[in-house]
Amino acid sequence: MNTMRLLPWLLLTALLAAALWQDLISRRIPNRLVLLGLLAGLACNAFLPPGAGLFMANPGGLGLGKALLGLLSGGAMLLPLYLLRAMGAGDVKLMAAVGAFFGPLQAVGAALLTFLAGGLLALAAALFSRSLPQVFDNLRLMLLYLASGREAGLKMADAPTSGRLPYAVAIALGTVLQLLLARVEGWPFGL
Repeated sequence: MNTMRLLPWLLLTALLAAALWQDLISRRIPNRLVLLGLLAGLACNAFLPPGAGLFMANPGGLGLGKALLGLLSGGAMLLPLYLLRAMGAGDVKLMAAVGAFFGPLQAVGAALLTFLAGGLLALAAALFSRSLPQVFDNLRLMLLYLASGREAGLKMADAPTSGRLPYAVAIALGTVLQLLLARVEGWPFGL
């Protein structure tokens, strides 16, 4: 694999590893780290020779426009959970940075796989900590809030927490799953 093909892999791996480390030790993902990731994804897609995507069988940049759409798609997928206070802004920005590497279609795939990974990790954590009833109560409150919200006087901040999951773990898992599935025929968020 030549240097140009390897560069996006190294940059995305470094971004995810640093974000994962920061989220695990401090429960925060620094803005400067996310900004560097955003710029790296945009630059790779804008300046590398054109191709089907940075991580595809025919690798190459998608162009700045598709990289920006990927950034918006990745961030937009996680934004509702931030607005519900179910995740932090750093998680949304990290997913946007991943989207800048992937482009819009693969960013949606990575976000959906991130939701799957996050749900499974949250379920495992709830089972391990024996807080599953609290998780279901919070889920019920979240659904009620979505249905009636402010009119009923509900506030998501009033829900007792059942623990905080470092969501960079789920984002990294979702991203890796997208990288693995992107070349699989039949996977709607690849090829």
